Amino acid sequence: MPHPAIDAPISPLRQRLIDDMNMRRFSRETQRNYLRDIGRLATFLGRSPDTATADDLRRFQIEQQEDGVPVPTMNSIVSALRFFFTHTLDRPDLARRLVRLAHPRRLPVVLSRDEVARLLNATTCLKHQAALSVAYGAGLRVAEVSMLKVADVDSERMLLRVERGKGGRYRNAMLSEDLLTLLRQWWKAGRQQGVMHRDGWLFPGQHAMKPISTRQLYRIVVEAAQAADIAKRVGPHTLRHSFATHLLEDGTDIRIIQVLLGHAKLNNTALYAKVATRTVRAVTSPLDKLGLVNPEEISPDG
Repeated sequence: MPHPAIDAPISPLRQRLIDDMNMRRFSRETQRNYLRDIGRLATFLGRSPDTATADDLRRFQIEQQEDGVPVPTMNSIVSALRFFFTHTLDRPDLARRLVRLAHPRRLPVVLSRDEVARLLNATTCLKHQAALSVAYGAGLRVAEVSMLKVADVDSERMLLRVERGKGGRYRNAMLSEDLLTLLRQWWKAGRQQGVMHRDGWLFPGQHAMKPISTRQLYRIVVEAAQAADIAKRVGPHTLRHSFATHLLEDGTDIRIIQVLLGHAKLNNTALYAKVATRTVRAVTSPLDKLGLVNPEEISPDG
C-alpha cells in the first residue's frame, strides 16, 4: 500500500528552493533549517509563501515578536526568507522588507590551555581524542570535523582540506606536526578495526559508510569535560573558540586567524580580542609609564 507522506510529490516551488540551495552547496543542516523557517511563513499565511506581500511579512514579524520568539531565531528566519525571496523568487524588494534585530553577542566560552589538555586526555578512545584534537588544533567547526575524509589530510603541504565549510565555501586549515602524528595513529588503529578506508570518512560513525554525527561529537565533548572536572559549559565550538583565542594571545595576526577560521568578515574574528586575557595582561598601561606611583612609599594602612 502506498504511503501518502512518502509518495507525496515535492512541489515545484520547494524543489526550486532545494535546487538553489544545492547549487550554493548549503549543508544539509542549513537546508533543513531554511525549509523549516520558510514553512513557518507558509503556516502563518495559510497559503503558499510565494504569495506573500510586504504587509504579510510585516505582520509575520510583529507576531513573532509578540509571541516571544528569541532574537537569534528571528534573525535566522530572516536569513532563510531573504534567500527565498531573493534567489528562488527573484523578489529582492520583498527581501528588503524583512528586518534583522540587533542583539548583543555573548562572549564565547574559552578554555585555558590546561583545560584543553585535560579535556583531550579525558576522552575514552583514540578516535574521539583525534576528532576533538582536529576541532582544537585546526579550529574547525563541528560539521567540518564530521565531514572530513581521509583524502582531506594533505601531509605534504601540512593542510586539511575543508570542502564543506559554512556556506559551501572551500578552504585550507592548518595541520600541525602533533596533529598529523595523532591522525596517523588513529589511521592505523582504524584500519585494524576495519572501519578506516582510503576513500572513506576520517571519523566514521556507527556505520563505516557514514560520518560521525555532529550530535555524537557534542556528546563526546560534554562527557570529556565532565570527566576532566571542567565546570564551564562547553561544546565542540568551544574548542574552535579556544583555538582562535590562544593564537591571538600568542601574537598571531588577526587577519591570519580570520583565514584559518574561514570567517567572511573580520568583525567575527575580532570578537576573540575580548576574551584573549593574556593579550590584555601583556599591554602596559599608560599610567605605569608616568612613574607617579612608588610602591615603596605606599603604607599598608593607606
